[in-house]
Amino acid sequence: MSYPSQLSAEPYVTTFDEFARLVDYSLMDTLNADPDATVDGEDRRPRQVFSGHFVPVKPTPLAEPDYVAHSSTFFKELGLSDGLVFDEKFRQLFSGDISAAQEPMQPFGWATGYALSIYGTEYTQQCPFGTGNGYGDGRAISVFEGIINGDRWEMQLKGGGPTPYCRGADGRAVLRSSVREFLAQEYMYALGVPTSRSLTLYVSKSETVTRPWYAPGSDSFNPDILVDNPVAISTRVAPSFLRVGQLELFARRTRSCAHPKAREELAMIVSHLIEREYKNEINQNLAFADQLVELIKLFRQRLTTLVANWLRVGYCQGNFNSDNCAAGGFTLDYGPFGFCEVFDPEFQPWTGGGQHFSFFNQPVAAEANFHMFWAAVRLLLEQDAEALEQFDQVRRGFAEAMQKQIQKMWAAKLGLPDYNPELVQQLMQLMTDSVVDYTIFFRELSHIPDDISALKKGFYVPTSPQLDGQWQLWLTSWRNLVLQDGDLAEISTKMKQTNPKYTWREWLVVPAYQQAMQGDYALVRELQEVFSHPYDEQSKEVEDKYYRLKPNAFFNTGGVSHYSCSS
Repeated sequence: MSYPSQLSAEPYVTTFDEFARLVDYSLMDTLNADPDATVDGEDRRPRQVFSGHFVPVKPTPLAEPDYVAHSSTFFKELGLSDGLVFDEKFRQLFSGDISAAQEPMQPFGWATGYALSIYGTEYTQQCPFGTGNGYGDGRAISVFEGIINGDRWEMQLKGGGPTPYCRGADGRAVLRSSVREFLAQEYMYALGVPTSRSLTLYVSKSETVTRPWYAPGSDSFNPDILVDNPVAISTRVAPSFLRVGQLELFARRTRSCAHPKAREELAMIVSHLIEREYKNEINQNLAFADQLVELIKLFRQRLTTLVANWLRVGYCQGNFNSDNCAAGGFTLDYGPFGFCEVFDPEFQPWTGGGQHFSFFNQPVAAEANFHMFWAAVRLLLEQDAEALEQFDQVRRGFAEAMQKQIQKMWAAKLGLPDYNPELVQQLMQLMTDSVVDYTIFFRELSHIPDDISALKKGFYVPTSPQLDGQWQLWLTSWRNLVLQDGDLAEISTKMKQTNPKYTWREWLVVPAYQQAMQGDYALVRELQEVFSHPYDEQSKEVEDKYYRLKPNAFFNTGGVSHYSCSS
């Protein structure tokens, strides 16, 4: 498993004028706007959207925006000067004030609709109209799409105010959830997991919203107090924000003949997906039907690889509905996510998620989303029996492809050339019986110790002599397999590039957003630095602070061990 290196290219975009000239609106230029939309983007009240791929909408500016952080790593990759975050127009744009836009930029952003399905079951009741025509980007507003450093990127404000899809909400995000998303995206990138990226984070110095949350030290399952939170806007960036749920929406309209252009709009958005996310892998000279067969093959490869990576690093999406599944095959929507500390196949950080979205159930949830992708795109192949059979064959092979990726992942975590089912099954049972920290255990195992005592740094409770004996037998069996494969130092190095040393520990992130609410952003920036190098040993001070077991005080604590999606 390789992970990103730091790029050192000199910035070539140093002014807002230069930044503005990079704009290139492929989505707004090639897809259909909602015909009922306003022409000026003043379109923020909940309403049904019956057709079109997007709604032009202006974000709502933050009152008195204050800079919190930006990703210097990502800025460097994009060729942007770090000084841009303090440019007045740049700050205006990414704190929600699109009046800063200048030609050739548009003076408004855009929001998109999508459908909701949960585990392959279609839902419409989450839409306030009961029709499915009011569900979509409620507070996510894209404000920029362009070619930067040779690649196409879309920049989207999270918490940019209401859109027609806001379902009566205020369209805002609080600083707590914004800090979490900002840090998590760049952390996942540093882990080598495909993900949307973080650009900037601004907070209002005067605007607040009230949200339900947890009292300090509360063990309540659901939030038990109301908290006034500073309003923030984080900007997330990706090649596109096209979701499986978007394809679903247009497929539903096609099936129901919702309007005369329904099938055409489905074909348009699928073509746009290929152009935005798969252009370099799908030969544009192929017939459209053959492109769709290639598309589903590539999406399956990306999705299965993604979920195997989630399991590798201990990530749990928490709410992996089709609308939270990027059609480009990367991690999207850091809302009710968490990272597994104490190993538990049923780990689920989100109180509204249920076991079906738990840690080890993510491959099944992914297959349900893949099924909805398959069902949506399949409508465009109904007249081509040969392509349809190839397309369906890819769908039938999902479970096997997923299993292969997971087996490959376990082999890599254990430093083995091949997956050993008996060894892995024994390990899963021992880890469960021993109350083991997922990250610390595998990192310590990466040193390839010959005695179980070396692994106890990752154990939360003392183990019995009988359990120690079982561990020693397993460790000996595993070491014998590793020794067959060659140089131990080389294997250990590869394992350390697969098993991170530093993981997301909610109890260490909570103080960062709590201090940020008081205007102190130092801990946010400290976490940025630690999370930028998760495989490195780092300093002794960092190790003492961040490489340790979860304290007893934080077990079963609301807002730390579990939390609502109150953001």
